[in-house]
Amino acid sequence: MARYTGPRSKISRRYATPLFDDERVLERRPTPPGVHGAKRQRKKSDYGLALAEKQKLKFMYGVMEKQFRKYFDIALRRRGVTGETLLQLLEQRLDNLVYRFGFATSRRGARQMVTHGHILVNGKKVDIASYSCRQGDLVEVRNNAKSRQLATIALEANSLAEVSEWLTLDKEQFKGTVARIPSRDEIAPIVNERLVVELLSR
Repeated sequence: MARYTGPRSKISRRYATPLFDDERVLERRPTPPGVHGAKRQRKKSDYGLALAEKQKLKFMYGVMEKQFRKYFDIALRRRGVTGETLLQLLEQRLDNLVYRFGFATSRRGARQMVTHGHILVNGKKVDIASYSCRQGDLVEVRNNAKSRQLATIALEANSLAEVSEWLTLDKEQFKGTVARIPSRDEIAPIVNERLVVELLSR
């Protein structure tokens, strides 16, 4: 599956949001990228604001345009609030769950762990980062030295971070369970998903 491989710090600076867990980048250089970044103060149109929200969501979860549209189409067909459903679909991605459990320090690192075969879902190896987990699914790190070493380093680095309430984690066994589907408040999105829905509904 395709993924963004360009400079991450520039993207975070463009949107003034730590999209790749890179808060220090914004602390060092808070202005947009480019020679005239500090002087650029153009007012965005409504379309520009909505487009920026969509782009932030895509970069944050590491999905490309075609795949993002598929998530939106699924969310549109389901009952409930489309924006919240879209966020839930993105949160249920396997690479995101590996990151949420603390088995990796970033979503990009979590994606790599999945694609390299370090993760099991309900006892079976799954190497598809976009695999959608459901309520009750068990996500665990494979029981081999390399996989457990990677997870241990990440768990130590994430030791101060709290696991979301909709997930349950057993650090000693390197296992995590999707207790339930999260609500919007539990996801605490950094974007206005309503603008994204309005943009894609045009």
